[in-house]
Amino acid sequence: MFYLLYEWLREQVSGLNVLRYVPFRAIAAVVTSLMITWVLYPWFIRVLRFRQIGQTIREDGPQDHLKKAGTPTMGGALMIVAILVSVVLWADLRNVYVLLTMAITTGYAILGFMDDWLKLVRGGGKGVRGKTKLLWQFALALGTMALFFYVLAPEVGYASRLYFPYLRIDRYYQDIPQWAYLLFASVVIVGASNAVNLTDGLDGLAIFPTISSSGVFLVFAYLSGGTLVKAKLVKYLLLPVIPGAEELTVVCSAVIGAGLGFLWYNAYPASIFMGDVGALALGGLLGCVAVFTKNEFLSVIILGVFVLEAVSVITQTVSYKLTGKRVFRMAPIHHHFELKGYPEPKIITRFWIISILLGLVALASIKVR
Repeated sequence: MFYLLYEWLREQVSGLNVLRYVPFRAIAAVVTSLMITWVLYPWFIRVLRFRQIGQTIREDGPQDHLKKAGTPTMGGALMIVAILVSVVLWADLRNVYVLLTMAITTGYAILGFMDDWLKLVRGGGKGVRGKTKLLWQFALALGTMALFFYVLAPEVGYASRLYFPYLRIDRYYQDIPQWAYLLFASVVIVGASNAVNLTDGLDGLAIFPTISSSGVFLVFAYLSGGTLVKAKLVKYLLLPVIPGAEELTVVCSAVIGAGLGFLWYNAYPASIFMGDVGALALGGLLGCVAVFTKNEFLSVIILGVFVLEAVSVITQTVSYKLTGKRVFRMAPIHHHFELKGYPEPKIITRFWIISILLGLVALASIKVR
């Protein structure tokens, strides 16, 4: 909104020129979303407690979790609102990447809210059926990507091109049909969404890797934007030039700010949980950014902690169905470590460290090609 105000009044008010710079608006987005969450969460937690919107704990899980029963959940709702408000204020609302990313975020947040609400109403953790939820996730992702390809940006020739990490983009790439890329991109978005949701099982476990991943995507989005003199740097670094992608820097910054504000209250021992309303939306957002910045394959590293959690669940399920045996004591894998006797804070901290290291490995791909 402020960027559009600058476009409208830049000839009359010279002081608004600062709004043309993405770094300034990115910093403003961090501060805005951070202040919204940091200030409003104490009130939001009280409201959730008053309305008895608390977490239901599985009895077959780690016994230490039983003491968390009743902890306010659905806290991700405020985080998503903070992100949306910050993006509306500081991003270019005409940018197709911003609009579609926010569309997925909002759609997945609504789906997650319905899931959380049904769990509360029905009890026993019975929310939206798994297949129904997956169907809606794919429908939203496919619809959004189809809108991008065939309506909003049909002239973007590189949109269905795949680039490979650590390889020169001018030599190693693969163009695939748009319909095939549409399906592939939807898998990336839905996969990221569910992976974040699976990771959200310990205090602060999901939100910190979300913050660190957003920081990595922020760098790629800004560099790939390819505006002005920066375009020469992009070509030197052999990064794909994606005009307009720099606006996703503002989106990632809003996630970082809102995530830090949420982590303040979600850190062990958590005063609030994000619920599906937050986890599904944040995962979908990260998946969108991965797709729009052409980091679909690199996102396996950037989102490595989430990928590990998802793979552990898939491995456990396949192994049990085929052999009747479990690979892990419990999946996702963070519960496996809990049942082995590791304290929750130690598991959380080590996963945080892994997310930082994976982020650095991903950033190394900028120069190692």
